[in-house]
Amino acid sequence: MRNVRDWLRESEADALLVSSDYNRRYLSGFTGSSGWLLISATTALLITDSRYTEQAGKQAPDFTIVPQSGQLASLLLDLSKQHGFGRLAFESDHVSVAAYDTYREALKGEVDLVASQGVVEDLRVAKEPDEVAALQRAITIADNALAELLTWLRPGVTEKDVAWRLEVLMREAGAEGLSFPSIVAAGPNGAMPHHRPGDDIIPRDTFIVMDFGCIADGYCSDMTRTVALGTPSPEMQAVYELVFKAQETAASQVRAGMSGVEADALAREVIVAAGHGDHFGHGLGHGVGLEIHEAPRLSPLAGDTPLPAGAVFSIEPGVYLPGVGGVRIEDLVVLREDGADVLTGSPKLRFSA
Repeated sequence: MRNVRDWLRESEADALLVSSDYNRRYLSGFTGSSGWLLISATTALLITDSRYTEQAGKQAPDFTIVPQSGQLASLLLDLSKQHGFGRLAFESDHVSVAAYDTYREALKGEVDLVASQGVVEDLRVAKEPDEVAALQRAITIADNALAELLTWLRPGVTEKDVAWRLEVLMREAGAEGLSFPSIVAAGPNGAMPHHRPGDDIIPRDTFIVMDFGCIADGYCSDMTRTVALGTPSPEMQAVYELVFKAQETAASQVRAGMSGVEADALAREVIVAAGHGDHFGHGLGHGVGLEIHEAPRLSPLAGDTPLPAGAVFSIEPGVYLPGVGGVRIEDLVVLREDGADVLTGSPKLRFSA
């Protein structure tokens, strides 16, 4: 909470109301589905209802638990008066207009509402060692699931069969759930980066793009591998080698202090030079942690914010040929001062030296 309190001093707000489930868990350790944090220079309150008060007391020992029996807005006024809050910051990214209007009406002009953005999200970018360890557990579950899946995969199964098999394998290995709905895209479907698995029968001599991950200890994994059943066409093999080169280039050359734009360019320049710039339509990567998509962002639109050491993000270039197929390769990396350590362990295809 120290960094939140540093922000409060600089913002001149008296307290911060934390509404995001992920930010609440990050700051307090509380995993219940309903609750708010109210943090000031001297106070740390966790507001939740009777379903969670016992759980909150165990998971968030550094917070005073405040039972909620009525509307949050009314309770905010009472707590603000009790603790002398005249200016209350709130997470504008996580508060609806309707909720804001309710707060404003309940506070009756006695407490000023101050919109804030990214206060806790910015703190979450650089991961602590225990967070990296949790991420690695989720990554290892996904790595092992893919290895087992490949011993089962064969022509004639459907995309849905593959997606279900991946989920079962990850669940049986202890995953709390999926990071996101798995993408399994065979043949021409691989040209759609977010294709949802269907009933298409997977034939021989084709690529399958598989993008999937799971949750362990609240943290997400995210991996894409493009695997071959049989021998794909020479055109698609060449595309694969190009994406492999772009992905390896970015993973080996990204450095702390680069902007997300500069990191994206490491892979994008390789793909553009090969004449496929128009076939790489998404950014190079995104942060991964408690959420599957969080800061930092690596893309041409990312801005000039430097990537900090400790950030964990994906490196996932792709080339997509409409009506033909696609290739994407994705690893998660943790950024160090002198480079990036690749956390994903699954091997990648190679078609040429």
